[in-house]
Amino acid sequence: MSNNEFLELQRLAYAGAEHVAARLEPGVTERMAATALRRWLERHGVDDWFHVPFAWFGERTAFRNFRIPTQFLPTNRRLTEGAPYVLDCAPIRDGYVADIGYAGCLGDNPTWSRLDRDLSVLRGRILDLVRRRLTFQEIYQAVDAAIEQQGNRNRHQVYPGRVIGHQVTRIRVGGPRFVVFDSFGVRTLRTIGRELVKERLEGRSPLWAGSRASAHPPTPGLWAVEPHLGTDGDTIGAKFEELLVVTDDDAYWLDDDLPHVHRWNAG
Repeated sequence: MSNNEFLELQRLAYAGAEHVAARLEPGVTERMAATALRRWLERHGVDDWFHVPFAWFGERTAFRNFRIPTQFLPTNRRLTEGAPYVLDCAPIRDGYVADIGYAGCLGDNPTWSRLDRDLSVLRGRILDLVRRRLTFQEIYQAVDAAIEQQGNRNRHQVYPGRVIGHQVTRIRVGGPRFVVFDSFGVRTLRTIGRELVKERLEGRSPLWAGSRASAHPPTPGLWAVEPHLGTDGDTIGAKFEELLVVTDDDAYWLDDDLPHVHRWNAG
């Protein structure tokens, strides 16, 4: 399967996030930002959702006190000067999927800038560990150790399943296209269910976490990887999410022409 369509959709998703981020200002709510991103992407050809856009502002970028799934949904929390934000979306076009996370800060915030630099280290570290063919569980644990050494907190452990990533495949075209739980497309849920059964039968998991289910070498295919850092006290969070390509004997990021990579290289 060619990865060109996945790459083009990932670039489109980031373009949408950049478009919305450039228009953020004090007083904008999470719901307003998430709605703007959804409308922009649908105007540009997105026809379904792996999951609809989310937006998190302030300490919500670190998932502070998140306990139940509905807390991930956008709220009326307003953005303030100097506050961090995260835009996260997973659009589908013609069955192809992207899943991206775009982090930024409205104005100067040295703590957020430090977290962002620390994320750049993790991007290289994750790729190196996958290329060394460590198990997904071992890589997760190594990333945890690196995060602790940086003086940060692992916040992707708050995601459902405590995942740092998940496998991405083409969604079957056809069937109903609507969103359930205000989050996931119904075709997405059906695909996830099939993949869970298929991978478990082969002793693997399509979810990348620190559990025993991930104690297997990296599975060839596309993986949406999303390391998420928080400060002590969970007052500020930062993340990226992008597609990683795993082959039988190598791995590489699907695209290096991405906003966070340009920011780090300029930096």
